[in-house]
Amino acid sequence: MLILLAAIFVVHIIGIILLLVATIDNAWWMTDTISTDVWARWEYIGGVWNYTDLPTDSHYPQDYLQAVQASSVLACIFSILGIFVFVAQLFTLPKGERFTISGVFQLLACLCIMIAASIYTDRFNINEKFGWYGHCYILAWISFALTFISSITYFVLRKKTA
Repeated sequence: MLILLAAIFVVHIIGIILLLVATIDNAWWMTDTISTDVWARWEYIGGVWNYTDLPTDSHYPQDYLQAVQASSVLACIFSILGIFVFVAQLFTLPKGERFTISGVFQLLACLCIMIAASIYTDRFNINEKFGWYGHCYILAWISFALTFISSITYFVLRKKTA
């Protein structure tokens, strides 16, 4: 059981790292000369990457952008809170009640990052003919899967003895 708890802890930490990279790094949408994330845009001009604000036209509706930003940040917060609660519950709660709160936090993080990635998929870069989704966008979907798996694992583990 100790190995299982260590594996769950490692999966949770990997999920947190992926969520943080997906939220902070600058590669949700890429072209040869533009790198865009949910916070800003970088343009490659004259051999140098230059920071610019995101456009405020119909390609980047501000209300949807704020929803993506807030959901991404909330996913990180819920997942980080979940790891602290996991460690606290491991030593304080009786068997059968241990991992419910951790599972809820991971499920909330899973839903938040799914909302962020879904809104980004549906509302941004839909008319772009050239470009591709960057590694942060892909990491957001991978972290969705990891947080979902860890939340289900926490709910299953609450019935086990540890």
